[in-house]
Amino acid sequence: MLSEGGSFMKGMVVGGVFCLVLSLLGSFSPVTESKTDGNDHHHHHVKAASKDELQQLSDSRLQKLTDQLQVYCVVMVQPKSLVYWATALDTWTKHCDKAEFYTSEASKALEAIDLNEKDDWARLRKALKHAYENAGDIRWFFVAQPNTFAIIENLKYLVLTKDPEQPFYLGKAVKSGELEYVELNSGIVLSYEALKRLVNVFQEEEKCPERGRQLWKLSDDKQLAVCLKFTGVFAENGEDVHGKGLFNSKTVDSLISESMKQNPSNVVEGCCADLAITFSGLSANQMQVMMFGVYRLRPYGHDFHDLLTFFPPEGSDND
Repeated sequence: MLSEGGSFMKGMVVGGVFCLVLSLLGSFSPVTESKTDGNDHHHHHVKAASKDELQQLSDSRLQKLTDQLQVYCVVMVQPKSLVYWATALDTWTKHCDKAEFYTSEASKALEAIDLNEKDDWARLRKALKHAYENAGDIRWFFVAQPNTFAIIENLKYLVLTKDPEQPFYLGKAVKSGELEYVELNSGIVLSYEALKRLVNVFQEEEKCPERGRQLWKLSDDKQLAVCLKFTGVFAENGEDVHGKGLFNSKTVDSLISESMKQNPSNVVEGCCADLAITFSGLSANQMQVMMFGVYRLRPYGHDFHDLLTFFPPEGSDND
């Protein structure tokens, strides 16, 4: 999965092409850690380690990193999105070390944690607090919506050499006015330290009100950024070593379609990072096709030479 020509990512590209067929039918900077002084912060990008960097680590160090790295997936759902909810349950969330679905109200069809809360921001607050209090030894948290497809192994690769005791808040970082925030529809990654600070600031109504006090209501992902900013945690853009974004707010087929128009001589290069982590806005069928392309389709006789292997949680039925 680390090799740019590796079988894992070839599977992802094939899945993307399948998604395209299905659809037709129906700023770089060096790796640094998050600064905690709001007055001295300059937006920067968090990049995945290069293969050369990983090869400099001892086998025992790599093994320790992969063994310790676990991800808690926080999936925000509602009964009206039951099909997406069921599909996420049947596909990518099986690759999380722990996955919890948080709902606005209980559903008889699927099991989830009923937060009994209609307001998006209040519900997200409750979900994150619950995840923090029930994480055990897990130190990385991934927040997503049910129509997002995530490749958890690539997320683990991105944060593999990052310290979760540092305040990381990353994904697809965008700017709205003076506020930089991570888009929820592309997925949000929080380290343990970032979530710890967030949960603490939840108790300070003047800094992080549960219901908001703006003249106009902020979206839940913007409100999250506002509260994190008070704790010295800022939005970071997740990228590969070449500076390509890893979190996508579009589907694979739409990205490929755009690349076919803009980069016809090199469609894949112009489309997506080999180690892409998320694609958003997928239909339930597209998510199943992505699952096939990413995890199930393999070339016969291919010899695997990956540096890292992330094993599924014990008892998992993932692919």
